[in-house]
Amino acid sequence: MSDERIQPPEIHAEDILILDEPAFCSDNVAVVTGAASGIGRATAIALAANGLTVAATDIDEDGLAETKARSEEQAPSGRITTIPGDLTSDTDIEEIVADAADLGTIKYLLNIAGAQHISPISEFPMDAYDRLHAIMLRAPLYLTKLCLPEMQESADGRGCIGNMCSAHGHYVTADKVAYNISKFGIRGLTQSIAAEGDGAIRSFSVSTEYVKTPLVTDQIPDTAEQRGLTPEEVVSDVMLAESRSTEMMEPIEVANLFTFGLSHHGQHLNGADLRWDGGMTLTY
Repeated sequence: MSDERIQPPEIHAEDILILDEPAFCSDNVAVVTGAASGIGRATAIALAANGLTVAATDIDEDGLAETKARSEEQAPSGRITTIPGDLTSDTDIEEIVADAADLGTIKYLLNIAGAQHISPISEFPMDAYDRLHAIMLRAPLYLTKLCLPEMQESADGRGCIGNMCSAHGHYVTADKVAYNISKFGIRGLTQSIAAEGDGAIRSFSVSTEYVKTPLVTDQIPDTAEQRGLTPEEVVSDVMLAESRSTEMMEPIEVANLFTFGLSHHGQHLNGADLRWDGGMTLTY
C-alpha cells in the first residue's frame, strides 16, 4: 500500500537523542537484538551516535550490514560491530555474547527482536507459537543470564537491560495469541531482573503504539484478510483506532526512549514499563 503513514522513515542525525552520559563510551558495549531493521536498527544507530560500542545482532546479515552502513554515514562517536545470529539457537546466543564481550565491557542489553503470526487460537500453529516464544521471551532470558555476569564483574558492577514490550503487553487484540503472551511475559522478565539486580543492574521495558517497522507493515495484508478490510482500513480502523495519535511512531522515537532509559536520567526506572502508546491502553 502507498499510505505515507506507514512508510519506513529515514534516520537523520537531528532526530537522535544525544545525552551527556559518562558511561556511554567506546569501552562499554551494548548488545542490541533485532538490529537489522526497525526499532533494533534505530536503537543500534542511536547508541553508536552516543559513543557506545554496539554489538548489533540479527539473523539477517544483509540487514545488519545496512544498519552499520547507515550508522557510519553519520560519523558516530561510537561504532557498530555486526554479529549475525539466530535467537532460536542456544549456541548462537552463546556466541553472540562471547563475541560482544571481546569488544569491551558489556554494560547494556537491548532485547528488541520481534516476530509476528496472525491466526485465531483455534487455528494457531504451535510451531509458530514456539518460534515467537523463542525469539521474544526465551532468548531475552538466556541473553540476560549470560550478560548479567559480564555486568556484575565490570569495574562498577552496574548495567542495564532494556526490553521491547508493547501496548499488547497491557491489553490484547485478536489473532495474535503468541505475540500477546510473549509481551505480557517480557514484563515479568523485566521485573524479575529488577528484583534480583540489587539496584546495580536495572531493567525496564518500553511499550509503544504501532511503530513504522517491517514487523508492523508485514502483518497488514494478513490482518486485512482476516477481518475483511482493505489495508488502508487496517491502519485507520484497527491500528490507530484506539490511539489518540493520528500517526504511527517512528523507530528512532522508540530508540530515544531506550537511550534515555539506559542513561543516568533513568536511574529510578527499574522494573517499570515506559508506556508510550498514544493513549491506546488508557483512553477510550
